[in-house]
Amino acid sequence: MRETGEPARRIPLAVSVALTVLLLSAVPAPGAAATPYPGLPIGDDSSFLSNLTAPSLTPGGSGSITFHVGDPRSFAAMSAITVTLDVYAFNAFPGNASSTVATAGTPILVTGNTSGTTANVTLSSLAPGGEESGSVGVATSDSSPSGAFAVRTALTFEANGTDYRLESRGWFSASAWAAATELPNGSATLNLTRLGVSGVTAETAILLTSSSWEWALALILGASFVLVGAGAYVYFRRAAKSSSGAR
Repeated sequence: MRETGEPARRIPLAVSVALTVLLLSAVPAPGAAATPYPGLPIGDDSSFLSNLTAPSLTPGGSGSITFHVGDPRSFAAMSAITVTLDVYAFNAFPGNASSTVATAGTPILVTGNTSGTTANVTLSSLAPGGEESGSVGVATSDSSPSGAFAVRTALTFEANGTDYRLESRGWFSASAWAAATELPNGSATLNLTRLGVSGVTAETAILLTSSSWEWALALILGASFVLVGAGAYVYFRRAAKSSSGAR
């Protein structure tokens, strides 16, 4: 795949998360893993996989998704670390018609020896408090359509002889997510036991545009989504921390 003629733009995490919120309203996602994993402290879970960024490209261009894995509070030595990235939904513009990624020209995630819509990156062991950066290549084709391709994430590792798994919103069905994040009175919470995971990670989106007016539209949409998506995320985290028994 050819490189774009200009430096690849990168989507800020807040914009990426907000773009993904729109996709989730129309695209069903599979449920979480059936095996329950021990929960991590709420608020710390989002720090294990952070600094998630994705490229903004023109069709035929290439770039990379970058991320950071670390132990936010010297939790324990981490081993068997795997970061999973999966392109799972598409939101076209103009039109904002959401769909799964059975779309011709879906971006491909590229590692040292694999390519496809899913990428698994294995990292070396980390000492308590350790950190490491990683990346996955992104390749598009001339036929790739304009729009946002949502990328869900997962992180697995072992610590103190225990397996942990963190997943982003896109791995859960709408009903499972609602049951784990809303109390009967409508207040926000986060019940990791119901989700069957150790914590919740962020998502991102690969943005493809082919003309200047589409860039302007993307910026307008992104700005409006940030106000809703980022605000909801902050509220959700604060409310979840204050809810008794929410794990």
